[in-house]
Amino acid sequence: MRRSRTKGFPGGIHPEERKALTAEVPIRAARIPSRVVIPLQQHTGAPCEPLVGKGDRVKVGQKIGDSKAYVSAPIHASISGTVTGIARHPHPLGPEIMAIFIESDGEDAWAEGVGQHRDYASLSAEELRAIIREAGLVGLGGAAFPTHVKLKPPPEKKVDLLLLNGAECEPYLTSDHRLMVERPGEIAEGLRIFMKILAVERAMVGIESNKPEAIAALRKQFASEPSVEVVEMPVKYPQGSEKQLIQALTGRQVPSGGLPFDVGVVVQNVGTALAAYEAVALGKPLFERVVTVTGEAIAHPSNLLVRIGTPLEDLIAECGGLVKEAGKVVVGGPMMGLAQYSLSTPVVKGTSGVLVFPRKEGELLEEGPCIRCGRCLEACPMRLCPHLLVDSVQAGDMESAEQAHLLDCMECGSCAFVCPAKRHMVQWIKYGKSEIAARRQGK
Repeated sequence: MRRSRTKGFPGGIHPEERKALTAEVPIRAARIPSRVVIPLQQHTGAPCEPLVGKGDRVKVGQKIGDSKAYVSAPIHASISGTVTGIARHPHPLGPEIMAIFIESDGEDAWAEGVGQHRDYASLSAEELRAIIREAGLVGLGGAAFPTHVKLKPPPEKKVDLLLLNGAECEPYLTSDHRLMVERPGEIAEGLRIFMKILAVERAMVGIESNKPEAIAALRKQFASEPSVEVVEMPVKYPQGSEKQLIQALTGRQVPSGGLPFDVGVVVQNVGTALAAYEAVALGKPLFERVVTVTGEAIAHPSNLLVRIGTPLEDLIAECGGLVKEAGKVVVGGPMMGLAQYSLSTPVVKGTSGVLVFPRKEGELLEEGPCIRCGRCLEACPMRLCPHLLVDSVQAGDMESAEQAHLLDCMECGSCAFVCPAKRHMVQWIKYGKSEIAARRQGK
């Protein structure tokens, strides 16, 4: 495919990539865990209700939780064995969440029909969307929004373009990169399934230029399809965010408080496209995903195909354990990921990476006062005034913070990255959002 010039987006930063630790490491299947903890909420939207109880035997791919709410996604067993309990457990996003505990029977028996090829060429868009919903698909880039909802924009919103996100702009992470290199055919077929469901005739795949093998692999897949363009993009963070990707590839700008379909676009991640292919063609629910396990404290950084619900401690052991004392374990990327307080926390659908950083002397520094240097304004891809947002939140003035578009902040961390005073920008913004939400609920 021909190379296109991207239109770019304002702001952004260039942190050290640190992808070389795993960029050339092929995906391998992690050992099947002896025990999994499967949270009843792994997605944006309503949590699931359990469909099983203590003592029930389950098989791989069996649906074990669901919700009647439209914005939700069912969950499935990732190992075969016995349900040993349903209780609250640490979740990668912080609070404890109700979860289903399963002990393995060592058989890895799959539920009937899971993993079996089927003819899907004649299925309608609605039938394909229903399969994707039942498979529990969510966005695998991190946001974990239910895929079936994204694939049904409001009828008054005319979508004419599908964007497939292969940017993977966060440092350290390479799971999407390896999927594009190793399984481009299935990703391409997943994109075609999305195009059929959305009834669009044009698609673009955005991949940053630091992934030349992935670009070549996807261009080969679409060499005879002029309706699909694979675009090489300059490396810049946070280019993988939906609004920034749309602006960089198309020049269209999603309005404040708006969504991609407001400008005629639907964005899906390359990993989600692969999962859609597996759901539709193989009847395989989303019970496993690729996770990059890396960082300077990990003995053997790897890209692992991991069963959902696997504890973080199992993944660290799978990669040879630690070579240095761990100072921080982060789920996700270093910019938008969250530090964990327990290694019993499980992998969930949105877990793209597990990063283990060595302990450093003086790492926990007190934040200093804002010096009004303006660096955060230059870095902000949403064109906000991060220092003023934080000032308002710290002063308890949530009304001013909201008027300054606090809720438009996507918490990318660019402002904190460039701040010479080391202000805890993202933490204050998260706190401000939670306060605004609480006050709205109070009213």
